[in-house]
Amino acid sequence: MKPKTFNLWLCLGLWLIASFLLVAGCKKTSPPPSSEGGGQQARSETAEAPRPPADEGSGAAQLAPLDIKLPKPMFSGTKRNLQSVPNLEPVSDKPREPFYAPAGTTNVALGKPVTSTDKEPVWGDLALITDGDKEATDGSYVELGPSLQSVTIDLGAPHDIYAILFWHYHKEAQYYFDVVVQVADDPDFLVNARTLFNNDNDNSSGLGIGKDMYYVETHKGRLVDAKGVRARYVRLYSNGNSSNGLNHYTEVEVFGKPAK
Repeated sequence: MKPKTFNLWLCLGLWLIASFLLVAGCKKTSPPPSSEGGGQQARSETAEAPRPPADEGSGAAQLAPLDIKLPKPMFSGTKRNLQSVPNLEPVSDKPREPFYAPAGTTNVALGKPVTSTDKEPVWGDLALITDGDKEATDGSYVELGPSLQSVTIDLGAPHDIYAILFWHYHKEAQYYFDVVVQVADDPDFLVNARTLFNNDNDNSSGLGIGKDMYYVETHKGRLVDAKGVRARYVRLYSNGNSSNGLNHYTEVEVFGKPAK
Protein backbone atom coordinates (compact mmCIF):
# COMPACT_ATOMS: atom_id res chain seq x y z
CA MET A 1 0.00 0.00 0.00
CA LYS A 2 1.26 3.41 -0.86
CA PRO A 3 2.05 5.78 2.02
CA LYS A 4 -0.44 8.35 0.75
CA THR A 5 -3.26 5.79 0.57
CA PHE A 6 -2.32 4.42 4.00
CA ASN A 7 -2.52 7.89 5.56
CA LEU A 8 -5.95 8.42 4.01
CA TRP A 9 -7.36 5.21 5.52
CA LEU A 10 -5.73 5.97 8.88
CA CYS A 11 -7.39 9.40 9.02
CA LEU A 12 -10.75 7.92 8.09
CA GLY A 13 -10.48 5.28 10.83
CA LEU A 14 -9.56 7.80 13.50
CA TRP A 15 -12.50 10.02 12.45
CA LEU A 16 -14.94 7.10 12.78
CA ILE A 17 -13.61 6.19 16.26
CA ALA A 18 -13.85 9.81 17.45
CA SER A 19 -17.42 10.11 16.10
CA PHE A 20 -18.50 6.94 17.93
CA LEU A 21 -17.02 8.13 21.24
CA LEU A 22 -18.69 11.53 20.89
CA VAL A 23 -22.15 10.06 20.25
CA ALA A 24 -21.84 7.58 23.13
CA GLY A 25 -20.87 10.35 25.56
CA CYS A 26 -23.91 12.48 24.64
CA LYS A 27 -26.47 9.73 25.32
CA LYS A 28 -28.29 9.84 28.70
CA THR A 29 -29.16 6.81 30.70
CA SER A 30 -32.93 6.24 31.05
CA PRO A 31 -34.17 6.60 34.66
CA PRO A 32 -34.96 3.36 36.48
CA PRO A 33 -38.62 2.45 36.99
CA SER A 34 -40.28 4.21 39.96
CA SER A 35 -40.54 2.15 43.14
CA GLU A 36 -44.14 3.40 43.46
CA GLY A 37 -45.12 1.38 40.42
CA GLY A 38 -46.35 3.39 37.50
CA GLY A 39 -44.19 6.50 37.61
CA GLN A 40 -45.95 9.86 37.41
CA GLN A 41 -49.34 8.31 36.72
CA ALA A 42 -49.26 6.32 39.98
CA ARG A 43 -48.22 9.37 42.00
CA SER A 44 -51.04 11.42 40.52
CA GLU A 45 -53.69 8.81 41.36
CA THR A 46 -52.37 8.50 44.89
CA ALA A 47 -52.57 12.26 45.40
CA GLU A 48 -56.18 12.38 44.21
CA ALA A 49 -57.41 9.39 46.22
CA PRO A 50 -59.61 10.30 49.23
CA ARG A 51 -57.95 9.93 52.59
CA PRO A 52 -59.42 9.75 56.10
CA PRO A 53 -59.35 13.06 57.98
CA ALA A 54 -56.54 13.62 60.45
CA ASP A 55 -57.47 12.69 64.00
CA GLU A 56 -56.72 15.60 66.30
CA GLY A 57 -57.77 13.93 69.53
CA SER A 58 -55.83 10.66 69.74
CA GLY A 59 -52.50 11.09 67.97
CA ALA A 60 -51.61 8.08 65.87
CA ALA A 61 -54.74 6.06 66.73
CA GLN A 62 -55.98 3.76 64.00
CA LEU A 63 -58.91 5.29 62.12
CA ALA A 64 -62.02 3.49 60.88
CA PRO A 65 -65.23 4.65 59.16
CA LEU A 66 -68.16 5.28 61.49
CA ASP A 67 -70.89 2.67 61.40
CA ILE A 68 -73.77 4.99 60.46
CA LYS A 69 -77.16 3.43 59.80
CA LEU A 70 -79.54 5.75 57.97
CA PRO A 71 -83.35 5.69 58.16
CA LYS A 72 -85.56 5.10 55.16
CA PRO A 73 -85.67 8.08 52.76
CA MET A 74 -89.11 9.69 52.52
CA PHE A 75 -88.55 11.83 49.44
CA SER A 76 -86.02 12.30 46.65
CA GLY A 77 -84.92 15.85 46.02
CA THR A 78 -87.00 18.89 46.91
CA LYS A 79 -90.70 18.14 46.44
CA ARG A 80 -92.14 21.48 47.48
CA ASN A 81 -91.45 25.09 46.67
CA LEU A 82 -89.22 26.22 49.50
CA GLN A 83 -88.89 29.85 50.48
CA SER A 84 -85.81 31.21 48.74
CA VAL A 85 -82.95 32.09 51.07
CA PRO A 86 -79.51 33.21 49.96
CA ASN A 87 -77.63 30.67 52.07
CA LEU A 88 -79.47 27.43 51.25
CA GLU A 89 -77.32 24.40 50.47
CA PRO A 90 -78.38 22.47 47.33
CA VAL A 91 -79.97 19.08 47.96
CA SER A 92 -77.74 16.20 46.91
CA ASP A 93 -78.81 12.63 46.22
CA LYS A 94 -75.21 11.39 46.48
CA PRO A 95 -74.28 9.22 49.46
CA ARG A 96 -72.26 10.87 52.19
CA GLU A 97 -68.54 10.14 52.13
CA PRO A 98 -67.38 7.80 54.93
CA PHE A 99 -66.43 9.65 58.10
CA TYR A 100 -63.31 8.37 59.84
CA ALA A 101 -62.72 8.36 63.59
CA PRO A 102 -60.51 6.36 65.97
CA ALA A 103 -61.37 2.67 65.96
CA GLY A 104 -63.89 1.80 68.64
CA THR A 105 -65.82 5.08 68.37
CA THR A 106 -69.53 4.51 69.02
CA ASN A 107 -72.75 6.47 69.56
CA VAL A 108 -72.30 7.45 73.20
CA ALA A 109 -75.61 9.38 73.28
CA LEU A 110 -77.76 6.27 72.91
CA GLY A 111 -80.17 6.10 75.86
CA LYS A 112 -78.68 9.17 77.56
CA PRO A 113 -81.01 11.67 79.34
CA VAL A 114 -82.27 14.71 77.44
CA THR A 115 -83.56 18.04 78.76
CA SER A 116 -85.12 20.92 76.85
CA THR A 117 -86.09 24.57 77.09
CA ASP A 118 -89.64 23.39 76.36
CA LYS A 119 -90.63 21.58 79.54
CA GLU A 120 -93.84 20.25 77.98
CA PRO A 121 -93.29 19.28 74.34
CA VAL A 122 -96.23 19.69 71.98
CA TRP A 123 -95.73 16.12 70.79
CA GLY A 124 -93.65 13.19 71.96
CA ASP A 125 -91.25 12.57 74.81
CA LEU A 126 -87.68 13.84 75.04
CA ALA A 127 -86.40 10.28 75.46
CA LEU A 128 -87.21 9.74 71.75
CA ILE A 129 -84.21 11.92 70.86
CA THR A 130 -81.69 9.30 71.99
CA ASP A 131 -83.68 6.06 71.64
CA GLY A 132 -82.01 4.95 68.38
CA ASP A 133 -85.18 5.37 66.26
CA LYS A 134 -84.48 7.89 63.50
CA GLU A 135 -87.29 6.95 61.09
CA ALA A 136 -89.61 9.68 59.78
CA THR A 137 -92.72 8.29 61.44
CA ASP A 138 -95.20 10.09 63.68
CA GLY A 139 -94.09 8.25 66.80
CA SER A 140 -90.38 8.87 66.32
CA TYR A 141 -89.95 12.62 66.80
CA VAL A 142 -90.44 15.29 69.44
CA GLU A 143 -92.22 18.54 68.61
CA LEU A 144 -91.22 21.59 70.64
CA GLY A 145 -92.98 24.93 70.76
CA PRO A 146 -92.25 27.94 68.53
CA SER A 147 -89.34 30.42 68.74
CA LEU A 148 -85.83 29.49 69.82
CA GLN A 149 -85.70 26.10 71.56
CA SER A 150 -82.90 23.73 72.51
CA VAL A 151 -82.31 20.17 73.66
CA THR A 152 -79.35 19.12 75.83
CA ILE A 153 -77.86 15.64 76.12
CA ASP A 154 -75.88 14.63 79.20
CA LEU A 155 -73.29 12.02 78.24
CA GLY A 156 -72.73 11.27 81.93
CA ALA A 157 -68.97 11.90 81.80
CA PRO A 158 -66.46 13.72 79.60
CA HIS A 159 -65.99 12.14 76.19
CA ASP A 160 -63.74 12.76 73.21
CA ILE A 161 -66.33 13.60 70.55
CA TYR A 162 -65.56 13.10 66.86
CA ALA A 163 -68.93 13.64 65.18
CA ILE A 164 -72.49 14.69 65.98
CA LEU A 165 -75.23 13.45 63.66
CA PHE A 166 -78.80 14.64 64.07
CA TRP A 167 -82.18 14.57 62.36
CA HIS A 168 -85.00 17.09 62.62
CA TYR A 169 -88.33 16.27 60.96
CA HIS A 170 -87.35 14.72 57.60
CA LYS A 171 -90.63 13.34 56.30
CA GLU A 172 -91.02 16.41 54.06
CA ALA A 173 -88.53 18.80 52.51
CA GLN A 174 -87.98 21.75 54.82
CA TYR A 175 -85.15 23.53 56.57
CA TYR A 176 -84.72 24.88 60.09
CA PHE A 177 -83.57 28.30 61.16
CA ASP A 178 -80.77 29.14 63.61
CA VAL A 179 -79.42 25.61 63.88
CA VAL A 180 -76.59 25.77 66.42
CA VAL A 181 -74.63 22.88 67.94
CA GLN A 182 -72.56 23.44 71.08
CA VAL A 183 -70.66 21.34 73.61
CA ALA A 184 -69.59 22.19 77.16
CA ASP A 185 -68.29 20.76 80.41
CA ASP A 186 -71.26 21.88 82.55
CA PRO A 187 -75.07 21.82 82.11
CA ASP A 188 -75.29 25.63 82.11
CA PHE A 189 -72.79 25.90 79.25
CA LEU A 190 -70.56 28.29 81.14
CA VAL A 191 -67.42 26.12 81.26
CA ASN A 192 -65.59 25.46 78.00
CA ALA A 193 -68.68 26.11 75.86
CA ARG A 194 -67.76 25.71 72.22
CA THR A 195 -69.81 26.11 69.04
CA LEU A 196 -69.35 23.40 66.41
CA PHE A 197 -72.07 24.43 63.93
CA ASN A 198 -74.02 27.66 63.45
CA ASN A 199 -76.18 28.71 60.48
CA ASP A 200 -77.76 31.70 62.25
CA ASN A 201 -76.69 34.36 59.75
CA ASP A 202 -78.22 37.34 61.57
CA ASN A 203 -77.66 36.45 65.26
CA SER A 204 -81.40 36.21 65.89
CA SER A 205 -80.62 33.43 68.39
CA GLY A 206 -78.22 35.64 70.34
CA LEU A 207 -75.49 33.00 70.02
CA GLY A 208 -73.41 34.82 67.45
CA ILE A 209 -73.44 35.09 63.67
CA GLY A 210 -72.79 31.73 62.03
CA LYS A 211 -71.22 31.00 58.64
CA ASP A 212 -72.70 27.56 58.03
CA MET A 213 -75.43 27.12 55.42
CA TYR A 214 -79.11 26.33 55.73
CA TYR A 215 -79.86 22.83 54.50
CA VAL A 216 -82.93 20.81 53.56
CA GLU A 217 -83.74 17.96 55.96
CA THR A 218 -83.27 14.49 54.45
CA HIS A 219 -82.89 10.94 55.76
CA LYS A 220 -79.11 11.51 55.84
CA GLY A 221 -79.37 13.98 58.71
CA ARG A 222 -76.70 16.59 59.36
CA LEU A 223 -73.23 15.41 60.37
CA VAL A 224 -70.98 17.85 62.24
CA ASP A 225 -67.26 17.19 62.53
CA ALA A 226 -66.42 17.64 66.23
CA LYS A 227 -62.67 17.10 65.70
CA GLY A 228 -62.15 15.15 68.91
CA VAL A 229 -63.38 17.90 71.22
CA ARG A 230 -63.67 16.85 74.87
CA ALA A 231 -67.00 17.58 76.57
CA ARG A 232 -69.81 16.07 78.64
CA TYR A 233 -72.85 18.01 77.40
CA VAL A 234 -74.16 18.46 73.86
CA ARG A 235 -76.77 21.12 73.06
CA LEU A 236 -78.69 21.75 69.83
CA TYR A 237 -80.75 24.85 69.02
CA SER A 238 -83.32 25.63 66.35
CA ASN A 239 -85.77 28.47 65.76
CA GLY A 240 -88.68 27.17 63.73
CA ASN A 241 -88.61 25.94 60.15
CA SER A 242 -89.62 26.89 56.63
CA SER A 243 -93.07 25.31 57.08
CA ASN A 244 -94.05 26.63 60.53
CA GLY A 245 -92.60 28.05 63.72
CA LEU A 246 -92.26 24.71 65.53
CA ASN A 247 -89.08 22.78 66.32
CA HIS A 248 -88.62 19.05 65.82
CA TYR A 249 -86.02 16.49 66.84
CA THR A 250 -86.08 12.90 65.65
CA GLU A 251 -82.68 11.64 66.79
CA VAL A 252 -79.26 12.86 67.92
CA GLU A 253 -76.20 10.62 67.74
CA VAL A 254 -72.90 11.60 69.36
CA PHE A 255 -69.93 9.55 68.18
CA GLY A 256 -67.13 9.47 70.69
CA LYS A 257 -65.12 7.60 73.30
CA PRO A 258 -64.84 8.07 77.07
CA ALA A 259 -62.08 10.54 77.94
CA LYS A 260 -59.00 9.02 79.55
